[in-house]
Amino acid sequence: MQPIDFTAGPVTLREFAAGDVAAVFAVYGDAAATRHLSFEPRTEAETRAIVARAMGSAPADPRTEYGLAVTRTDGGGLIGFGRLALDPHQPRGATMGFALRPDTWGHGYGTATVRALLGLAFGPLSLHRVWGARSPLNEASAATMARAGMVEEGRIREHIQKGGQWRDSVVHAILDREWARQRDLTSL
Repeated sequence: MQPIDFTAGPVTLREFAAGDVAAVFAVYGDAAATRHLSFEPRTEAETRAIVARAMGSAPADPRTEYGLAVTRTDGGGLIGFGRLALDPHQPRGATMGFALRPDTWGHGYGTATVRALLGLAFGPLSLHRVWGARSPLNEASAATMARAGMVEEGRIREHIQKGGQWRDSVVHAILDREWARQRDLTSL
């Protein structure tokens, strides 16, 4: 399935292009945007390497990683980064993550991004289980994943080291049948 161009509501997931570096840096270089992520703000050079890696993984066959630009369908441009990484230890499973520009927060784009990632995962990619982890302090992400139908499963203790400190992560997941049931209920 190449290239990815998947629209769900107000967002589209698409492959990255070299011209996206500045827009991705507006997310990955921002201290507020990375506050709850597993890393410190990235430099422009690091961001360029992240975009290049995403572009380099796109033609892989089989493809195991989907680093995708999140854009607004209304022409508002790139607002973030979405990622699905297939789990080599869990057939038809993947981890999911996303980050959006702070000026887009509170407008439904986070929930739309998670729903788009799940729609891609359970639709064209035919996955069985998708999970994501968040900082225990990131209540907005908890609410976003819950609105998208993901279930909080538990805590991984001292999972991430950031700023010289260990931090726990809270895991949320959804199964293909739960996604399908949720889709069926919304079509009634």
